[in-house]
Amino acid sequence: MSFLSIDKRHRTVGVKVGPVTVGGGAPVVVQSMTMTDTADAKATAQQCIELCEAGSEMVRVTVNLPEAAAAVPEIKQRMLDAGHFAPLIGDFHYNGHLLLTRYPGCATALDKYRINPGNVGTGKRRDEQFATICQVAIDHNKPVRIGVNGGSLNQELVMAKMQENTDRNLGKDSDDIISECMVLSALQSTELAIETGLRKDQIIISCKVSRPRHLIDVYRALAKQTDQPLHLGLTEAGMGTKGLVWSASAMGVLLSDGIGDTIRVSLTPRPGGDRREEVYAACELLQALGLRAFAPSVTACPGCGRTTSTTFQELAEAVQGYIRESMPSWKTKYEGVENLTLAVMGCVVNGPGESKAANIGISLPGTGEAPNCPVFIDGVHTTTLKGNYSELALAFQKLLDEYIENKYSKKVVA
Repeated sequence: MSFLSIDKRHRTVGVKVGPVTVGGGAPVVVQSMTMTDTADAKATAQQCIELCEAGSEMVRVTVNLPEAAAAVPEIKQRMLDAGHFAPLIGDFHYNGHLLLTRYPGCATALDKYRINPGNVGTGKRRDEQFATICQVAIDHNKPVRIGVNGGSLNQELVMAKMQENTDRNLGKDSDDIISECMVLSALQSTELAIETGLRKDQIIISCKVSRPRHLIDVYRALAKQTDQPLHLGLTEAGMGTKGLVWSASAMGVLLSDGIGDTIRVSLTPRPGGDRREEVYAACELLQALGLRAFAPSVTACPGCGRTTSTTFQELAEAVQGYIRESMPSWKTKYEGVENLTLAVMGCVVNGPGESKAANIGISLPGTGEAPNCPVFIDGVHTTTLKGNYSELALAFQKLLDEYIENKYSKKVVA
């Protein structure tokens, strides 16, 4: 049986976050987070806009200081002025109860509040300060995410469970105890939020850790004990290939189980790197699993001894870049363009077959092959391109533009 046929997509409770629905049978939502100084409203709004154009459907910002809280209304307005209505989420640690009450404009402008129960306070103050944030959410009719993190877990709870493990000789290892505490913290905090007055359809839960197998265990346990929507992500996934592989290995398993209603791929960017990479990764993950379609997909040859020329690599990269550059415009003009498939292949072995299977495919010549590039459109050999890389790129781009213009219905602009 296909995992899609048993998909529980996802939790039965649906939560409205601005114009977006999370859970309750809605498609999995892509989330990202800015890395600018939130107090710099112009720079933060610009990064929010860039993330939205890349495919992010919700954007989270750090709200850590009074200056950041004061900047939130301007950030939100700049996004709206640019035509971007993606929910703006405030990430609060330690002082959220103060910032949300002292800066009502921030509380109003945000579409959701993220609370970390591990650092909202200690002892009696923890429940009081947690309840204060919940009350602000009630007053402004905003949802919250109760976001438990392995690195900032309630240490009083952990120590109590470790002592219980010792006293009762339960034989649990530290990972078992941490997993149990994370799930327990999320569920207890959800109960407290509901006791405070929040509705179930205002609560999203997450339990993030940094190791794939641990994440899978935690979310499988959590999913059995709640119907609340679940935000999914491998926290501190790391850089580059490591971050991508670890995130995909964990979230791919859970999404295949029908677990996860929003996702974030928490990649560490290189210095000066592109924050949008985490959005592209999340979109590709959902598209690879057949859960969503965000942009035309490009099948490309990996290269081998038959492909000593770099032309196919350059063309594949150019096509991928052109798609990313064009999608903000395409998705507003053409219905269904995200389902388009392309193939850029490097030699005669798989080239013609993969090209025929795509909507548009080109098979470049491998080493020693005739310098011809047959192009297939919807499985039919339509033309053959010749020339250097620049000429091929322009000609293939023109064919792509013509195909989209002719094959996809134009959206009606109200």
